[in-house]
This record gives sequence, structure tokens and C-alpha cells, in this order.
Amino acid sequence: MAEKSQSAVVSAELHVSVAPMLDWSDRHCRYFHRLLSRRARLYTEMVTTGALLHGDVARHLRFDDTEHPVALQLGGSEPGDLAHCARLGEAWGYDEINLNCGCPSERVQRGAFGACLMAEPHLVADGVKAMVDAVSVPVTVKHRIGIDRGEDYGFVRDFVGTVSQAGCNTFIVHARNAWLKGLSPKENREIPPLRYALVHQLKRDFPHLQIVINGGLKTTAQVGEQLALLDGAMLGREAYHNPWWLAEWDSAFFGLPEEPARTRESVEEQMLRYMEREAREHGTHWHAIARHMMGLRHGLPGARRWRQVWSDHRMKSLPAAEVAALAHANETAVAL
Repeated sequence: MAEKSQSAVVSAELHVSVAPMLDWSDRHCRYFHRLLSRRARLYTEMVTTGALLHGDVARHLRFDDTEHPVALQLGGSEPGDLAHCARLGEAWGYDEINLNCGCPSERVQRGAFGACLMAEPHLVADGVKAMVDAVSVPVTVKHRIGIDRGEDYGFVRDFVGTVSQAGCNTFIVHARNAWLKGLSPKENREIPPLRYALVHQLKRDFPHLQIVINGGLKTTAQVGEQLALLDGAMLGREAYHNPWWLAEWDSAFFGLPEEPARTRESVEEQMLRYMEREAREHGTHWHAIARHMMGLRHGLPGARRWRQVWSDHRMKSLPAAEVAALAHANETAVAL
């Protein structure tokens, strides 16, 4: 189990984070993102309570100590199961336990959790209370502003009000509705309109709570505008596809000095060493790690060829160091 580093916990005043993203924000992705930002909070992809109760706990919860501050996102609705899994998360060293009340996929709905839980705020409150009683780390909730076509602000206001009474002080609000029928998860991130004003209203109505906004933010300036009104911002797809953006965050959002020694090349070299260590200690193939780096050279000359080499399945039999050399040989050729 990873040991929690006391010095690694972000202060409660500001909450800038990389979103939990299913199949993307695994421990390799989080290790990569931590090389780019010292202070951004990182989240696991959603882990269901069933996976922890009946599956390989180590596979789901293992992480590198450098990832702090890092949060475990749980998917589930049964208070006893949530409490048990929250205790597991705390024992493994996670800095926060987050409950998913925002995922709209039909598979998640069949499990009676995710965004459909917003229709049962008292059940969510029971789950939150069970987790708050079980652990000493913060318990937070990620949710939408509504479900289906309903646009009544009172729906999300009452949800937050009810759940906050159970001991949740931080709400991460995806500023779109979740349409539970007729849209894919991808479409649910794009088609329901963004309504930031409702998130701003939540902060006015609950000034004592930490309200964090999620959805559609793609630039440092946009995030800065939201931080002037709210307690934090969670960034997802843009952070994943354009990860070098994270290199701005420490100075732009946390007031830390820039790290001139951090370059795309130095980050790639550290990832190469990580790949070699993972292969040696856990038998992890470099390809499972490299897939998260594809946006590292976004916008630079030769980036396309660099990505092609690192993602070429024909390279899988080669050691990672040889693939890196080939990627940069092609990059140099393109530049010439």
C-alpha cells in the first residue's frame, strides 16, 4: 500500500484537478500527469464497489506515492458497501473518497448508481454519511446539474442541500444535465448545454461549501474566470489530449514558481524510466503506459510522426528505449 505524504495534500482553498475518466485516468496516466503538475489533484477512473468487494483490490487501488494528492472515485449506492470501500481507499493511502453521481451510461444505470442517483438524494446522503463515519479523509461528490430535460435549478439545489447535511463539504459539478436515455456517454459530454450560471448560483446559495466546476473548460483564461467565482475547477478531456497544458497550472493557479528544467523531453525521459521500472517490477508492457503520452508533443513539428511511432503496434516487441530512439529519429527527419 502507498503511504500518504502529509506535505503532498493540496490546501482546501483551491481545488484544481484532472477529472476521473473511465479507461483513461489509470495509475500510469496519473503518474504522467504528476510529472507535469506538482499540485493538481488527480482522480482514479471510477471503481465500482463490486469490483473492490469481489475483485482484485490491489489491481484497482495500487498507485505510486508520487501521485499525491490523489482521490479514489467510487461507483455504488449501497451505504454499507460504500463505507467498506471507502475504508479500503483510506487504508491504501488515498487523500479523498469521491462518489460518482454523474456518469450517465446505461451500464452504470443498470447498477443503480451514477447520474441516476441524483433522483434519490436521500439515498446518496445515506451513502455519504456511511463513508464520512467510516473514514477520516474528505468525502466528496461529483454530479451533474440535472437529469434528462429538466432545467429546474431547484433540483440540483435540493440535491446539494440534502447531501451536504450528511457531511459532504465539496461538490464537483459537471455543468450539464445527464440525459439518461438516447445519448451515449460521449454525447452526454457534448450535447446537453453547459449552464455555468447554475453552478455559480450554488456557490451563492451555499457559500460555506466548496463548489468546483467541471465541463467545457479548455484554456487557462477560462479556468481563471471560474476560479474568481468558485472554489475550483476540474479539467478532463482537454487535459488528457493536451497534457502539456498541465505544466502551466502550478504557476497559473497555485502561485508556484515555474520549473525551467521541466521540458517535454525531460518528461518523456522520466516516463521511459517509469516504463522500465513497471516492466521489471509488475510486468507492465510499455504500450499500456505510452498510450497516455500521445498528446505530449501536441502542436510541435514532427508530433504526428512521434505519435505514430509510440502507438505503432509493430513496435510492441521492441524495448521502450528503442521505440523512444526511433520516435526521435523520425522527429528529427521531419524537422530537417
